[in-house]
Amino acid sequence: MTNNSSHAVRVSRTAPLGAVAAALLVSTSAFAVDYPVTPQQRSTAQQVAQAGVPLSELAPNAPDSHTVKRGDTLWDISKIFLKSPWRWPELWGMNLDQIRNPHLIYPGQILVLDKTGGRARLRVAQPVTGDTTKLSPRVRSESYVSPIASVPIHLLAPFINEAIVLNTDELASAPRIVATPEERVVVSRSDVAYVRGELGATREWRIFRQAKPVTDPTTLETLGFEAAFVGTADYTRAGEIRARPDGKPEIVPATVTITSSKLEVGVGDRLAPVPPRDFTNYAPRAPSQPIAGQIASIYGEGLQAGQHQVVALNRGARDGLERGHVLALWRDGQLRFDTTDSVRTQIKLPDERHGMLFVFRVFDRVSYALILNAQVPIQIGDRFTQP
Repeated sequence: MTNNSSHAVRVSRTAPLGAVAAALLVSTSAFAVDYPVTPQQRSTAQQVAQAGVPLSELAPNAPDSHTVKRGDTLWDISKIFLKSPWRWPELWGMNLDQIRNPHLIYPGQILVLDKTGGRARLRVAQPVTGDTTKLSPRVRSESYVSPIASVPIHLLAPFINEAIVLNTDELASAPRIVATPEERVVVSRSDVAYVRGELGATREWRIFRQAKPVTDPTTLETLGFEAAFVGTADYTRAGEIRARPDGKPEIVPATVTITSSKLEVGVGDRLAPVPPRDFTNYAPRAPSQPIAGQIASIYGEGLQAGQHQVVALNRGARDGLERGHVLALWRDGQLRFDTTDSVRTQIKLPDERHGMLFVFRVFDRVSYALILNAQVPIQIGDRFTQP
């Protein structure tokens, strides 16, 4: 094997995923991230990997095998085999070191469902061509094939650095657009705008509308400040302060060129540096501890949201939420009157679970989540729990 990180991975037929993890990680080291694992977590993961899942947890029509295709995601494949896709680590027999990044699964691999001893485990195999020579575990170099994503990354990409929550209204003192050419009300892509504030040597900037508070639906406490993403701009000409003939200072603002716009850019919009793009592929998994909260806002100022839209949650890192957590959505049962009762007693119908969330960005007290599925429109105040 060469040292080039652009490698495809081949493993032996019917080799268990846990057994080939170390060899596969050799060729995917360029993508791997070192996560701390406690001895207790490691012990639990090893026990789970050995045990598999009960056959009762399999989906009703779980196939005996599945060939991974381009466009498949870990969530999609887990749904093929399991009633509860967030239990994928138990089925896949992977240890905790690899749970958050599914670098082991590539298009073209065959996943075989092994049902022995009343338990189910998923193993990986490769197609056999020609004779049936037995293969042993190995890694070999080929043209690079990307590992599958956890969830549809194209749905998350626009929000990775657009959705931000600040602990304080930091944008109030950020560089701001103070004027536009010919006093235009708004400008768009390829137009220029004039900015006051400290820009330093940073070239690429994000543009935000002034932040608004995110409040808890129940306590009405301010959890942070959400800034609506407007677009991006390049810093193209420095501003200056020069002396006028009368000796007073003359302020010349800096110039930026709008490189993209999601909303119309206008005077008063604020600038923040563009951070490194972060597409770390966190595999979906259930929280390790019970958690409950509510939808705090619908991203984009909508009144309701549906599948593949983004919502803000009133729980964050301090509450134990992590990127990759899968959560269940609940709608509170309605209050009704029992029409069969002569006194029309008021009753409350049971709460109904109606969807799933995937947490992809976590702040101190607020998190953003993608709606994986929903049976009814989602509203501010709807509840979520561990799945």
